[in-house]
Amino acid sequence: MGKVCYYEMLGVAREASDGDIKKAFRAKAMECHPDRNPGDGNAEHKFKELNEAYDVLKDPQKRAAYNQFGHAAFENGGGRQGAGGFDFNGSFSDIFEDLFGGAFGQRGGQRRGGPQRGSDMRYDYAVSLEEAFTGKQAELALNASVACEPCAGSGAAPGSRPVECPTCRGMGKVRAQQGFFTIERACPTCHGAGQTVSDPCPSCHGAGHVNREKTLSVAIPPGVENGTRIRLSGEGEAGTRGGPAGDLYIFLSVKPHRIFERDGIDLHLSVPIPMTTAALGGSIEVPTIDGKKAKVAVPEGTQTGRQFRLRGKGMPRLQRGGVGDLFVHVGVETPVNLTREQERLLREFVAAGGGNQSSPESDGFFAKAKEFWEDLVKD
Repeated sequence: MGKVCYYEMLGVAREASDGDIKKAFRAKAMECHPDRNPGDGNAEHKFKELNEAYDVLKDPQKRAAYNQFGHAAFENGGGRQGAGGFDFNGSFSDIFEDLFGGAFGQRGGQRRGGPQRGSDMRYDYAVSLEEAFTGKQAELALNASVACEPCAGSGAAPGSRPVECPTCRGMGKVRAQQGFFTIERACPTCHGAGQTVSDPCPSCHGAGHVNREKTLSVAIPPGVENGTRIRLSGEGEAGTRGGPAGDLYIFLSVKPHRIFERDGIDLHLSVPIPMTTAALGGSIEVPTIDGKKAKVAVPEGTQTGRQFRLRGKGMPRLQRGGVGDLFVHVGVETPVNLTREQERLLREFVAAGGGNQSSPESDGFFAKAKEFWEDLVKD
């Protein structure tokens, strides 16, 4: 009886992507895994066939050969296969890593035993918009594990040293037989260290590191934004068994400002202006982010929503040079609590036609509204 097509076995098309092939293999392999089907010879046989198919189709060169010659490409020594058509020394560990994320003693590319790099740390720090504009020297206080000084991070009391673990003989892992498979696990005696401490350091109780509060001085450059990240190498958690410390990542956020709104390197400012200034023209003074004032000329007839651009009055561009602009948005303010004299003068202004002839936006709106009503009547 001939072999089943590898693509049919996995339930994918011949043009399937590598990701689709891997996904299909994982689903089918988990269904017929021998550990999930104890004593089922058919499931064990199917599991081997699936592994054989995946071993070929996941390799670009093998897959190309299979597409051209089929199963004949791997007959008579053409492929790297062992007894029964499956190489336990090669693809088996790769397949297990696909299924179980590195259960054979490795995670993230690090070997058990020996020095281990410490974990990275995150620190969130908020600055004001003014501080983001000028930059600042910040003092940060944080708790982190540091290498124990008396034992230099070894965990052994001064004058002694760790010894090879008698259980795993320094490997940091042990093997256990589970039915058809041999599984590697972290050594239960040394917990993957490969060494044991018979005389623990009294300062760290054999851990090799202690928790301590430390203060760091960090330079925050001008122009930082929400999400800007600063990396301090070696300021994270202490390593184990003499390994290097991790890194500290400082994530910055910029607090909202009471009057300025930020858009990248530009700033926006909303300013109310008197009705008289908008109608007759004039000038106004506005604050800038550097604590100074800038004068803005307002032409006569200015309407609400008009913006004025002050070049170079925005935020600095982080690390690349250049400065943004400040956009001033004016809003015409209607006076309230008028005196009788002010009311009288305004009524005279309206009587003289000032309420209609000099309002271009109103004229444009009501002209469009008139056309809208007329179209309704026609329909």
